[in-house]
This record gives sequence, C-alpha cells and structure tokens, in this order.
Amino acid sequence: MTKHPRLLLWLILLVPWLSAPFLGKETIKRYGLTSLFISVFISLESILAKKRKWWWFYEKLFPGAYGEMPLVWGQFFIGTLWIMKFSYGKIFRFLLTNLVTDLFFIYPFSAFLKRQGLFSYVRLNQIQVYGVFFLKSILIYLFQMVREAIGKKVPIE
Repeated sequence: MTKHPRLLLWLILLVPWLSAPFLGKETIKRYGLTSLFISVFISLESILAKKRKWWWFYEKLFPGAYGEMPLVWGQFFIGTLWIMKFSYGKIFRFLLTNLVTDLFFIYPFSAFLKRQGLFSYVRLNQIQVYGVFFLKSILIYLFQMVREAIGKKVPIE
C-alpha cells in the first residue's frame, strides 16, 4: 500500500497530459470530440459500476468525485487521442492496439493499483472487464466513423 495514494492519483491524471503537445492541433481537432465522448461515457459507466459493485476504488482525488476520474481524464482521454492518431482508418491496427493496451491495463496496471491499495475488482473479473473495454473500443471507432460521415455531408463555409 502506498503512503501517498493521492500523489499517485495526481500522477495518473497529469503525466499523460505531458504528451498532449506532441499530438498536434489537427489530431486534437479531428479526434478530440470522440475522446471527450468516450470519457463522458466512461464517467457515466462509473456510476453504474459503483452501484453494481463491478469494481471499487478506495481512494479519490476529491471528495464526491468518482475513483476512476484520474484514469478517465488522464490516461484514457489522452490515450484515445494517441490511438486514434496512429490507427484510425486501419481497423485491424486499431483493434490490435486496443487489445494490447487493454491487456496492459487489465493485468499489470490494475494489479499495480491493487497492490497500492487503490483499486480492486468486486463483481466483475478481469476477463469480463476486458470484454467491456473491447466493446468501448468498438464504440469509439463507430462514433468517429459516424462523426466523419456527418462532417462530409455538412458543407463548411
């Protein structure tokens, strides 16, 4: 168990943002809404997860905030932008990248969070959570496809 769990949560939130300037303005313009959409979606999912006790976070950054907040608005938000930048339009690469990053999160990273006393699975096991992550990656891709299809039909003046 870590002596400074909030410091670790702050690092989880802020360190991914250090890479944001390297994404480029065009990437943020093109995929920012998709990243925002899935982050809000996961924030809402967190309410359901807490109610159904799918997993549990023992520490929070702020009172009243949900425990997943640093992961969602740090790693996941920025990670989605990076994954979209390098793999959107190449479905096989996109799925493979998501499968690998989800595996990393589900196994070594969540085990690390558990050892630090920050997180544990309750009613869902790792394979079930992996399935949920995979479905969200498909949702991300579909959202971006629809967004771009709509964007092509609307003339920009």
